[in-house]
Amino acid sequence: MSKNILNTLAADIKAPKDKLLEELRTVVDNAEELLHSTSNHAEEGAVIARARIQESLKAVKARLHHAESAVIDRTHDAAKATDHYVHTNPWQSIGISACAGVIIGMLIKRQ
Repeated sequence: MSKNILNTLAADIKAPKDKLLEELRTVVDNAEELLHSTSNHAEEGAVIARARIQESLKAVKARLHHAESAVIDRTHDAAKATDHYVHTNPWQSIGISACAGVIIGMLIKRQ
């Protein structure tokens, strides 16, 4: 059962994260395409700007990869900690879930 919960949590978190990462990759790809399409412009300003943009893109790619790894690691750690807490304190977990459900139900009913 705990494996199912961890898999469900991972799947719920993965979809928005994947969408954001895909959008960032698209931005980087578009910027790279722009750089390649303007590579025939030999003006000094264009050459300098292209070099700066290429350096920035390399830095963004490295940060994106690092951030992706960090998010995955933190997600797994949080899921493991939650799973451990629920297994060591099942009644408290049930009580917290019940209270949260009552509060959410009351908020929905008010609207």
